[in-house]
Amino acid sequence: MIILGVILLVIGLVTGISALWTIGIILLAVGAVLWILGAMGHAVAGHRHYW
Repeated sequence: MIILGVILLVIGLVTGISALWTIGIILLAVGAVLWILGAMGHAVAGHRHYW
């Protein structure tokens, strides 16, 4: 999700389409929050990994 957000940010910046820029920021923020929660050991979307 983070990679998709970065790709949309770059495409939105190059083409000047503000909707892609906004969606990219939202995906980047949500992906970062989910990544941090997963790294802290919390169950993300009902999934818990026991490694």
